[in-house]
Amino acid sequence: MNGRPEHLPDRRTVLRGTALAAGGVLLGGLAGLTPATGALVAARPKVYTRTDWKARAPKNRIEVLGKGPTHIVVHHTATGNVSDTSTAHAASLSRSIQRYHMDHNGWSDTGQQLTISRGGHIMEGRDRTLQAIGDGHHVIGAHTADHNSHTIGIENEGTYSTATPPAALMRSLVDTCAWLCLVYRLDPQEAIVGHRDYNSTNCPGDKLYSMLPDLRRDVASRLREQLSHLGRVTGVEISLEQLPTFPDTPSSERVATFYHGPAVGELDVSL
Repeated sequence: MNGRPEHLPDRRTVLRGTALAAGGVLLGGLAGLTPATGALVAARPKVYTRTDWKARAPKNRIEVLGKGPTHIVVHHTATGNVSDTSTAHAASLSRSIQRYHMDHNGWSDTGQQLTISRGGHIMEGRDRTLQAIGDGHHVIGAHTADHNSHTIGIENEGTYSTATPPAALMRSLVDTCAWLCLVYRLDPQEAIVGHRDYNSTNCPGDKLYSMLPDLRRDVASRLREQLSHLGRVTGVEISLEQLPTFPDTPSSERVATFYHGPAVGELDVSL
């Protein structure tokens, strides 16, 4: 019990419902902009496509839902903290991850939707990801057990149990999360979570996990800049507080029994 009469919705539900119902009033011009609209396309960071990194074709056609995800899950790859920051290395990393996921795990394709290298290069992961984001839809991945149907996963190269992620990686992570929040109308304070918030795992590492509050603030700041730009484009003032909201981010630490953590579970129907 939270002290609120059962017949009354909470403030979050009211605000979200009002924002969705009011459409052009609260969301202003943003409600009339599709993800493919020029203003939103301009907010997209440089993302290297699967063709760029020479991805293999998936074993099966990847499932795409006609609605966006509700949360962005931050992962680390649990690989070495290499010094190679080149685009060539980032492409090689994507091929290595895909090979492991397909040949070792037996999945249809790469599990995560996006990968960011230590050099800050953003790579498309699972097949159809960029097209789905462009359409405001969601590619079902294999990165967070029992939550793949509503989460988009970002793998960040390295192991961040004690090490701090490179500045280039964090800048790209901010850019990527701001872009996704803008496309999917997500509040970064509530939408950005760590893998351990859903599963028993050390991922994304104690250090990176401890940086998530700063990441949310940085993304919110970037998003406000983008919304201000969109407001000028549409002629209607748009604020971050007018976006729909979602359930609170889990805040409690968990005792981890896995190094990287489960990526698929019994509730996941598409690998």
